[in-house]
Amino acid sequence: MTLEDKYQEMTQMPVRRLVLRLAIPTTLSMMVTSFYNVVDAAFVGHLSTEATAGVGISFAYMVVIQALGFFFGHGSGNYISRQLGAHKFDTAATMAAVGFFTPLLIGICMSLGFGVNLHGLAELLGATPDVVPAAAEYMRYIVYATPFMLTAFTLNNQLRLQGNANYGMVGIISGAVLNIILDALFIPVLGWGVTGASLATAISQFVSWVLLLWGTTRPSSVHLDIRRFRPTPRDYYEILMGGLPSLCRQVFNCTSVICLNYAAARYAAPEHVASTVAAFAVVSRTMMFAFSFVLGINQGFQPVAGFNYGAQRYLRVRQSYIFTAVASTTILALICVIGYTFAPQIISIYRAEDPMMLQIGTRVLRLQCLTFTLIGFSTTTNMLFQVIRMPIRSTLISIGRQGLFFLPALFILPLFYGLDGVMYTQPVADIATCLFSIPFSVWIVRKLGEMESDSSRM
Repeated sequence: MTLEDKYQEMTQMPVRRLVLRLAIPTTLSMMVTSFYNVVDAAFVGHLSTEATAGVGISFAYMVVIQALGFFFGHGSGNYISRQLGAHKFDTAATMAAVGFFTPLLIGICMSLGFGVNLHGLAELLGATPDVVPAAAEYMRYIVYATPFMLTAFTLNNQLRLQGNANYGMVGIISGAVLNIILDALFIPVLGWGVTGASLATAISQFVSWVLLLWGTTRPSSVHLDIRRFRPTPRDYYEILMGGLPSLCRQVFNCTSVICLNYAAARYAAPEHVASTVAAFAVVSRTMMFAFSFVLGINQGFQPVAGFNYGAQRYLRVRQSYIFTAVASTTILALICVIGYTFAPQIISIYRAEDPMMLQIGTRVLRLQCLTFTLIGFSTTTNMLFQVIRMPIRSTLISIGRQGLFFLPALFILPLFYGLDGVMYTQPVADIATCLFSIPFSVWIVRKLGEMESDSSRM
């Protein structure tokens, strides 16, 4: 399939079938990646509670890498999608080069900078003294692999937003499956402990990176060419406009993870600090796995919206938005019912030997399942504004859950309810974010209808 064939597919195929077709590989990629996170934590969890907490602390650094990767991937990818929809293939190729080689250079700098003081990095991320050694040990090889991890996120999003999610799926799933295999080899068989988990992650991320690079060489993909790496202020402005919502969302996600680590440690009983931090960490990974279903569907929706917005087919954009929002909410509702019902069994996967972690984790998971359904609607709304280049509205929605609502609630509620207040924070943020998104949704549905009417009269 050539780029022209891809254009015809994206602008002619019925939107529901097209969204589902693109959502299947992205959903599988997200599911397998999130499942790897669960398995990785489960392998480490059987070493010690401190090791589980250390991996949870290190998750914040992974979020930083993801934040930058999504910023450049979404920023360049959204622009590429609209340019392909407008038949401007050369400008799309230039943006692909700028969007890839810039984070590659940033990743190298991060690897060199953080690699010299891993203990300091662990403390910065919220690790208590008893958890610092495990967190630093887990981040050792991950820090070295930062350039590959960062640009892998970028490549995956560029490929996905071109409508080539299958190639991204091959790279992401292959890396995740390899990671699980290496975890099983390095930790229980070779006895390398937390270091083995870190090395497994680094190796698998490099393999994933190589496969994603291969995806860019396919005929239906925009090829990477270093000779096109001639960045201009205009290029970075477009990346900023397309990637700012993702960056803000991920920055606040990272900040919220760090603040949650501090809050869990502060309000926990002194004798159960490690168990409490570990409980919140494993629930975060579990909910990320649940969210992968919705994120996958929405990532299938984004290239449909981007291509058709660029091609001025606004009715298809509106149809795909409504379908994706309904599908996301329905799927999350089913997942939350399962999560609430089987919460003890889910938490015990990580470390059944720690009854306090099991008790706290079960309650936190059930509380989150009560309101988690609501974020499907706000996620779809956010992604629509992002891909059609309305960065202010998209950024407001993207920072709403973790920035405007979660962090203030995390500061206020524990003052009155202690550790229970920490548990209530995420459900409160979910409800507030959903209500906040409704006016934006009503406005864009009406706006797209008006744009379609204007386009039809021309």
